[in-house]
Amino acid sequence: MSDPHIDISGAAFTPHDHHQCSTRALDEAESRLADKGARLTPVRRRTLEILLESHRAIGAYEILERLGSEGFGHQPPVAYRALEFLVQHGLAHRLQRLNAFAACLHPGHDHAPAFLICRECDTLAELPGAPLRAVLTEQATDAGFTVERVTIEALGLCPACADAAGPDEAGRE
Repeated sequence: MSDPHIDISGAAFTPHDHHQCSTRALDEAESRLADKGARLTPVRRRTLEILLESHRAIGAYEILERLGSEGFGHQPPVAYRALEFLVQHGLAHRLQRLNAFAACLHPGHDHAPAFLICRECDTLAELPGAPLRAVLTEQATDAGFTVERVTIEALGLCPACADAAGPDEAGRE
């Protein structure tokens, strides 16, 4: 389903063909939904397109504002239902720290990613989270704890913001 030669881990922080990146993710989303017997309605499709416009998380009200200005309605359930559908079907992720949503860049694969979030420009990258989750689960099991859900969101500086900040500022929060 996805091109094995395209590695988009951390793509948000490196120059890449974003049109190809977003087009591939949209194509994979449509294929994934077709396989499940579901579909992208016009409002779901537009919501996903908005999320795919950049490698940033977007709040539900910003999405609602965009949808409303394009004639899809101004009531919060319009955006929340579309976002809930996209998250439920693995096409978008909810970022707890930002109270926002981001398009999944690997929609053809079931996974639980880790996120790198730039504290300056809000750009985010989706990375494989399985190795981190495995270590956490092992340590939790050793402590007698059963992990049910994990969200990994690391806050820091992307390469561009770190370069702009200089060496003295790059390590500060």
